[in-house]
Amino acid sequence: MSILKVSIEQVKAARALLRWSQSDMAEASGVSLPTIKRLEAATGAIGGREETGTMIQAALEAAGVIFLADGEEGPGVRLRKEHF
Repeated sequence: MSILKVSIEQVKAARALLRWSQSDMAEASGVSLPTIKRLEAATGAIGGREETGTMIQAALEAAGVIFLADGEEGPGVRLRKEHF
């Protein structure tokens, strides 16, 4: 798993690529559904405890998401090739 700091916008985009509901993400990450909903109501960096962000990021990466750093085009997400 990378140490890249991801944003809520990246998390939402990643969840959409996987066609996961908030409930799916809560189950996969071990983070409660109310916490997922609260975090996704915000913008910017993932708020709350650092371990919560780490758990969410790890679950999405395990499902095939690649988080792209904030480069020339800005931050983003994509799926590993085996998901296409």
